[in-house]
Amino acid sequence: MRALLVTLFSITVLAAFAQNPNRPWLDASQPTATRVDALLDAMTLEEKAAQMIAVWQEKKTKLYNEADLSLRLDSIAAHFPHGVGQVTRPSDARGGLTRAEAIELTNRIQRHFVENTRLGIPVFYHEEARHGFAAKGGTSYPQPIALAGTFDTALVRQVFTQIAGEVRSYGAHQVLTPVLDVCRDPRWGRVEETYGEDPFLIGEIGKAAVGGFQGTRDYDGEDDMRVIATLKHLTGHGVPEGGNNIGPAFLSRRYLSEVFMAPFKTVIQAEKPGSLMASYNEIDGVPSHANTWMMQDWLRGEVGFEGFVVSDYYGLRELNESEAQASHRVARNQYEATVLGLNAGINIELPDPEVYLNIPRVVRDGRVAESRLDELLRPMLAAKFEMGLFENPYATAVAPTATQTNAAKQLAREAAAKSMVLLQNRGDRLPLKPDAGLKIAAIGPNMDRELLGGYSGQPPYYVSVLEGLRTTFKRENVTYAKGVSITT
Repeated sequence: MRALLVTLFSITVLAAFAQNPNRPWLDASQPTATRVDALLDAMTLEEKAAQMIAVWQEKKTKLYNEADLSLRLDSIAAHFPHGVGQVTRPSDARGGLTRAEAIELTNRIQRHFVENTRLGIPVFYHEEARHGFAAKGGTSYPQPIALAGTFDTALVRQVFTQIAGEVRSYGAHQVLTPVLDVCRDPRWGRVEETYGEDPFLIGEIGKAAVGGFQGTRDYDGEDDMRVIATLKHLTGHGVPEGGNNIGPAFLSRRYLSEVFMAPFKTVIQAEKPGSLMASYNEIDGVPSHANTWMMQDWLRGEVGFEGFVVSDYYGLRELNESEAQASHRVARNQYEATVLGLNAGINIELPDPEVYLNIPRVVRDGRVAESRLDELLRPMLAAKFEMGLFENPYATAVAPTATQTNAAKQLAREAAAKSMVLLQNRGDRLPLKPDAGLKIAAIGPNMDRELLGGYSGQPPYYVSVLEGLRTTFKRENVTYAKGVSITT
């Protein structure tokens, strides 16, 4: 049935092309580059600018009604008459959507922009999936620092292949992961997001993660359940001054190249990730979102990256902000921040439309050439063509089979077991034997808490350490004491 629907839709698209010879980008037989050029030739300045923004916090006031997920048509017409490049994290609507609700919402938004804008350019949806799809019902795997501890690239590839299928089945196309930051300061609060402190290990695990997410990048056949990966954060994020998140990184060019840039280069050249995210921090006084040397000369010139660069959330705003902790103050206003971002090579602003709303004005003022916009748009439009969104823009409401659910459950258990590190086992007391009549004291504030870590969704179920012990060794044999409070 699914194949039949896809075939019928493809026939419809080809028929539409036959009736609209002025839309040559709909000809799926043409190379992607040809289709991109044809679409760019047809786009106005406003339509180009619209593809370089996303919408997140504003989506519930400008795109749809929270109560029933119906579209706010008047608001869309007022705020997004020329379309929109991406919608940020559609699964987080109403505090977390089920798969059926997510498909309904993404298809409803997609249908509007495909059918009611002049060129019908489809919307891209991105989600978070650092150690599992961060959504309602997403399977939760060990945090990246634990996955790296398995030293098992085949397992890591398998984990991220499974995650990609869950993300795509909710109607999304891109994930903002994996994190390739090299952690060199244990005070930094984002250590769990990383694959550790060794550039070689990070590169190997990173290749496995991207390979799992993207597959062969054909996005056809089995690859229609893959997503575009986003490497982050370029770079120096893992050694902030004083260990404070987003603090400046004081790095020599050689140290930067041999340590912090090395995993990015390895993964880009081996797996060709579709996207990359700039880091919040600054190096030698230059914020990454305005660093032309890093984002142009090194990334695209030396390394050969061909994908698109996304801003970290509100990273472009921080080029100008004067009061925020993360402010860089290298731009007098958001107009100047727009110029800096475009010149540095930031293809799209995430997560909400703000700084890049100035794009039409900076082009008309001659501060940035329209040809520069075309350069930045090419990889993003190419991704939409390669994902097949112009032929089949809608998610299919296929429920997961019992096999898929069991496969995810078994894989999560395997990954968790392999990620554990046993420091000592005095007297070979482990593993504990459930039938030995043991009396066990479970002490500590984390024994009876949900311990998923950051960037986590709402998995189907969760078992605390305490509950696991009580189930395995009988409730009456396990004594629990909180012991002490770590936080209130």
